[in-house]
Amino acid sequence: MPVRCRRILRVALPCLLAAGIAGPLDGCGEASSGSAPAEAGGQVEEADEGAAAEKQEEAAESLKNRELLSLLEAKKREEAAEAQATKTEHLADAKAKRREQAAEKDAKKREAAAKAKAKAKRQQEESQAAANKQRQAAEKRAAEVKKQEAERAAKQRTTATVTTTTPTPPAGKAGQ
Repeated sequence: MPVRCRRILRVALPCLLAAGIAGPLDGCGEASSGSAPAEAGGQVEEADEGAAAEKQEEAAESLKNRELLSLLEAKKREEAAEAQATKTEHLADAKAKRREQAAEKDAKKREAAAKAKAKAKRQQEESQAAANKQRQAAEKRAAEVKKQEAERAAKQRTTATVTTTTPTPPAGKAGQ
């Protein structure tokens, strides 16, 4: 509605000015009967030309405003797209960071499990080595004991054979 009022004022104002200025000027000049109607027709033509020029101006201004509006809308769309792209990038970065942290955490868990497994294996090997060492020591002691018993038995046999092999003198011949 305000645009129509402006148009009406733009068209009506020049017409009123032309009529208001032309009226008093008609009476000031020469009085010729033929020139008055010609001047009134000229004013109407000027008013029509002024209205046509004003319509062209308004059309040009309207076109210019539409172009500006389309530029502004395009700029807003571009800014919105950039904001959305930035938001998407931030979300993607955050998601990637969470994935990376989860992967690091998982890797640490696997590493800790591997260390624990290696430690358990090492402890098992150490306990087996200790058990083998004790078994070998027990076998060695048992072998020494057997050896000592064999030596005692051999000693006892040699002392028993030595005592049994010594000749005893005959009883009747010794006194003759």
